[in-house]
Amino acid sequence: MYKIALFASGSGTNVENIVLYFKKHPSIEVSLILSNKKDAYVLERAKRLNIPSVVFNQHQFNETAEIVDRLKADKIDLVVLAGFLWLIPPSLIEAFPNKIINIHPALLPKYGGKGMYGSKVHEAVVSNHEKESGITIHYVNGEYDKGNIIFQTEIVVLPTDTPDNVAHKVHDLEYENFPKVIEQLLMEK
Repeated sequence: MYKIALFASGSGTNVENIVLYFKKHPSIEVSLILSNKKDAYVLERAKRLNIPSVVFNQHQFNETAEIVDRLKADKIDLVVLAGFLWLIPPSLIEAFPNKIINIHPALLPKYGGKGMYGSKVHEAVVSNHEKESGITIHYVNGEYDKGNIIFQTEIVVLPTDTPDNVAHKVHDLEYENFPKVIEQLLMEK
């Protein structure tokens, strides 16, 4: 059985979508949900979905081996960032080489980097009159949104679209494609 750990900082809609996608999968399961915010709604989702969860602080994440040790103890095969906003420390990248992926709500390399997440991305796309946007799923390295791209797909941005319209279209792409790309990565092993 392949085991996934999901990291999230917010409400966890992608987390719940991924958990439900793999709920009855014969060879892949979500084993753990981790968050850097003790009041993040994703923890409520974890409880409701009956998935163990871990809350950690910056010290535990960056300066101890606690998170790496927990992931190894749980025999995690793939670490998935689903709305997680902190830069991943070198110790975690070294412990899981090419086994950490992230989803970004734009077509990288455009609109990536520190501070470019969520509504900020969609606002930039609209204010720059882009004709398309989309999602990028990529491997994680030591820089925000700079890892090798695994998958991209796009939506049309209409001149009349607001950032909220773009966000809705991008979320639909995330929900449709993120679990499938995770599955494909694990099944290719």
